[in-house]
Amino acid sequence: GFHVPAGETYRAVEAPKGEFGVYLVSRGGNRPYRCKIRSPGYAHLQMLDTVATGAMLADVVTIIGTLDVVFGEIDR
Repeated sequence: GFHVPAGETYRAVEAPKGEFGVYLVSRGGNRPYRCKIRSPGYAHLQMLDTVATGAMLADVVTIIGTLDVVFGEIDR
């Protein structure tokens, strides 16, 4: 079968909406020990605090709309 060498790695590729990253940790078996996926929308949503500081609560909906966030890709 397929065996992944023990260790960890992070790789990123350019996606249509930004950086798409995968973090893998392996113990040397045939399956990864840990796999974390970072989608471009997650990075966009992280800047919401900076962008929305000082804005009215009603404006947050518009701000999220301009970030073009897909919540299905964030809530994986």
